[in-house]
Amino acid sequence: MSAIIIILLFFLFLALAIPVAVSLGIVSVLPGAVDDSFTASATFVVRSMVGGIDSFPLLAVPMFVLAGVLMSHGKISTKLFDVFSYFLGRRTAGIPAAVIITCLFYGAISGSAPATVAAVGSMTIPLLIDLGYEKDFSTAIVAVAGGLGVIIPPSIPFIMYGLASGESVSQLFMAGIVPGFIIALLLIGYAFVYCKRHGEDRKKINRKIEELRQKGFWKVFADSFWAILSPVIILGAIYSGVASPTEAAVISVFYSLIISLFVYKTIRINELWQFLGEAMRTYAPILFILTASMAFSRVLTLMQVPQIVSAWILGNFANEIILLLVINVFLLLVGMVMDTTPAILILTPILLPIVTAIGMSPIHFGVMMVVNLAIGFVTPPIGVNLFVASSLTNISVVSIAKKAWGMIVLFLIALLLITFVPSISLLLV
Repeated sequence: MSAIIIILLFFLFLALAIPVAVSLGIVSVLPGAVDDSFTASATFVVRSMVGGIDSFPLLAVPMFVLAGVLMSHGKISTKLFDVFSYFLGRRTAGIPAAVIITCLFYGAISGSAPATVAAVGSMTIPLLIDLGYEKDFSTAIVAVAGGLGVIIPPSIPFIMYGLASGESVSQLFMAGIVPGFIIALLLIGYAFVYCKRHGEDRKKINRKIEELRQKGFWKVFADSFWAILSPVIILGAIYSGVASPTEAAVISVFYSLIISLFVYKTIRINELWQFLGEAMRTYAPILFILTASMAFSRVLTLMQVPQIVSAWILGNFANEIILLLVINVFLLLVGMVMDTTPAILILTPILLPIVTAIGMSPIHFGVMMVVNLAIGFVTPPIGVNLFVASSLTNISVVSIAKKAWGMIVLFLIALLLITFVPSISLLLV
């Protein structure tokens, strides 16, 4: 059975609404079932699934998922938003800018784009609407800014890329910092231009900020201190060498638990079982996709798909600029129809040899890939951030996507800069 048939069958199963994990499992077993001489028998596929998830770095994923759940219910995002609003609220687009920066910092805690949208959006979208901002604009800006959650470290997609490529997760985390801040600044610039053009209800905004300022700087800062400190502790532990990303993920769970239980007192001990269940429901689908993706990628390797695709692309696109543009377009299209985890695990073994053949750093390519797929979070038909944001406001996914196009264009501009200016990604590595 040829690789083309296998890949076509995979997309056919997806079109028939068969779950991704099941689709991957079926196409992984098919070559061995059809051809007895093929190495990847059903036993090999099962062993690949089990062996693929037997990974210490992978343990960071459920830990960051649980930390994100605890921080969401612990109202950490509220504390972050208050301190940023205190400083920015009186400026043009200050409140939307505070929302974007809150997404940036919350992403540095949760490592997940949908979690960032849910936690920040549930608190800030009603506030933005009350302050006179359009409902669709308020929803769109949170949906797009939530994409920073997978670029700013710690990032679950970076962990997946490190697993698939063998690259250092810590270096990938470092590489995501500058691109994440650049994208955040571009989004803030968009919000400034939008608010200048459409205006703001300064009376409502100033009244809200005055209420906040009446508490006094030290009161607001003291309330937000432990929330701001959380990404410092998590990332500081990783970059100082005190802890690996997996160990830092465990630290983040205990930190968020202690702060939410005993400092902010926003959760109760009898709720912990509920939060554990929520984290398991979030992680379980990822785990099944991960196991099937690992088996599928090994089957593709045995069929020499990476070598075939690499030879074809390098043979037909001699110009490096055109080659990188083609890969970017391909990844953007994949991000529109496939979730991040299977996309990274399936495509990394195929595309990495191509970019390394033209001298691109694997770390640089990892950032480029994750930024591409982050754009997929806010583009139909699969854009997860759009669905999460839609569930918060009951605005249709299409309406949110239309309002988000200006911000998506800026995301694409940042992607081009990241692609063709390697120092942006490698500056801190």
